[in-house]
Amino acid sequence: MKNLIGKIMRLKIVTDTRGQDLIEYALMAGFVAVAAGALMPSVSSSISTVFSKISSVMTAAAAS
Repeated sequence: MKNLIGKIMRLKIVTDTRGQDLIEYALMAGFVAVAAGALMPSVSSSISTVFSKISSVMTAAAAS
């Protein structure tokens, strides 16, 4: 077990934060989309369509 922890620390997986920015931007885009949908009901159907397409693409990518 100690050897495994040593390998993980050498790979710096624990301290790698490069993907953190992408997640933050994705969350911010989601919040903006929800706010836009709440403020402009006519836009909410197109926002729903976009999120549905993204969901189906991610589901297909996870399955393959």
